[in-house]
Amino acid sequence: MDYETIESESVFQGRIFDVQIDRVRTPDGSVMRVDVVAHNGAVAIIAIDARDNFLLVRQYRHPAGRVLLELPAGTLHPGEEPQACARRESREEIGLEPGELIHLGGAFMAPGYSTEFIHFFLARDLKSAPLPQDPDEDIELVRVPRAEMQACVATGQIEDVKTIAGISLAEAYLAG
Repeated sequence: MDYETIESESVFQGRIFDVQIDRVRTPDGSVMRVDVVAHNGAVAIIAIDARDNFLLVRQYRHPAGRVLLELPAGTLHPGEEPQACARRESREEIGLEPGELIHLGGAFMAPGYSTEFIHFFLARDLKSAPLPQDPDEDIELVRVPRAEMQACVATGQIEDVKTIAGISLAEAYLAG
């Protein structure tokens, strides 16, 4: 299956993402319009402390219209390596730097309309090393015992897909 982008028009340039309209030639020769949210990518940090607690953040998410309980996460700066971003975001959002940082994989967040690819990192051996939070963030650190994480997902306390995916990846890794 060969798909060819024959035209791409930028229609919006934002702080976190851009929007473009692509014209794509399909294998049968027809042309379709595809609206694309172009995103640099992101990281999510599955931080587990020495007492086997997951370190989550509670923050208001305007598009969702409410406060969500999530993994610490953030957007890659242009040219930034995912591991460096994970270390920076961990320090900004939970004030801790991981001594051990393990890449667990990655996934497209919404491949039907977005280029955003998120890298998942397990962070352990955490040490205090806070950086200032971004000016638009109002984040509360929440420690959740590992034994309670699946219940948080099952009862709807966690509704964020990156957090659900990250917890699953971490549990699979930790189970061996």
